[in-house]
Amino acid sequence: MKAVTWQGKRDVRVEEVPDPRIEEPTDAIIRITSSGLCGSDLHLYEVLTPFMTPGDILGHEPMGIVEEVGAGVPDLAVGDRVVVPFQIACGTCWMCLTGLPTQCETTQVRSQGMGAPLFGYTRLYGAVPGAQAEYLRVPQAQFGPIKVPEGPADDRFVYLSDVLPTAWQAVAYADVPQGGSVAVLGLGPIGDMACRIAQLRGAGRVFGVDLVPERLSRMRARGVETFDLRSFDSEKELVEAIRDETDGRGPDAVIDAVGTEAHGSAIAKLVQNAAAVMPRKLSGPMAERFSVDRLAALHTAIELVRRGGTISLSGVYGGMADPLPLLTMFDKQIQLRMGQANVRRWADDILPYLTDEDPLGVDEFATHRVPLSEAPQAYEMFQRKQDGAVKVLMQP
Repeated sequence: MKAVTWQGKRDVRVEEVPDPRIEEPTDAIIRITSSGLCGSDLHLYEVLTPFMTPGDILGHEPMGIVEEVGAGVPDLAVGDRVVVPFQIACGTCWMCLTGLPTQCETTQVRSQGMGAPLFGYTRLYGAVPGAQAEYLRVPQAQFGPIKVPEGPADDRFVYLSDVLPTAWQAVAYADVPQGGSVAVLGLGPIGDMACRIAQLRGAGRVFGVDLVPERLSRMRARGVETFDLRSFDSEKELVEAIRDETDGRGPDAVIDAVGTEAHGSAIAKLVQNAAAVMPRKLSGPMAERFSVDRLAALHTAIELVRRGGTISLSGVYGGMADPLPLLTMFDKQIQLRMGQANVRRWADDILPYLTDEDPLGVDEFATHRVPLSEAPQAYEMFQRKQDGAVKVLMQP
């Protein structure tokens, strides 16, 4: 089959690889009909290269048709149309039953000290072959895949794999009071959808911050109050501008949907780039233990949120020795929640909104649809924020 493989920093290729097969009774094989390109994929493309191996298959946002099921998968049948969550979990352990499948005790990548494995996402998360491919082996298929009806185009449901539950959890964790205010930093796919969900769930005012004109325009059209980062000379000016809109206090909650791709830290970028070109025996430990993330967005969130407010962190950060202003966080009594999205926890809450009325605008959420063969160009376009790219879907 054809699949998108990682070959090095900013080097992805579409190659022929062996077809997946059933390896365990709880496996299923899915023929991919759509697969998303995620902002998290750019971390592999750019800054998490020490944890990658040439030939790794990328992608973690799949939707498709069941082609084969193992004997331990009673509720799936050949021909079922499914969306596959990006994490692999059993559904029966204590963590899964508590609503935390990202921490599944059956599948945790204990050799790396990490939680549940993810499709197409570094050896830290199991180096599981990903979904930007023609076919996908799905472990723990007795729990993971979400069956969806025939009929509507893939766009209606594909975002259940990652974008929708990640944005939903970001808003849920932000704990925005009814009629309250929330600022969303970064208007890529997750930030964009988080703004929509915040509006849907009763936020009175939603502020969106980005520096890409097309992303800002897209959010303004949906009633979000936007702030162009390029219009401010400093973080302080941006913070003051939003505080002026909230009686001088700052918003009730801030969602950081940027993560380690944030602009604003030349030194951190230098450290990341150095780790990316070092030999793997040195670069992995350096990146994992000593790298400093580009924390501009998180520092802005800490400064911006009102005292007693909540920061919801959905952007991915990778360093383990990052300096944080804990004195300020303590003094402001900030609540901080974070983590990979627990997809199955939120799926039943989201499905009622994936109707013909389409209140979240999922049918037109994708800005680009490309064949799998154009994946290298799609990665470059998305990484460079060209052509108004917010969300890219690939079809094999």
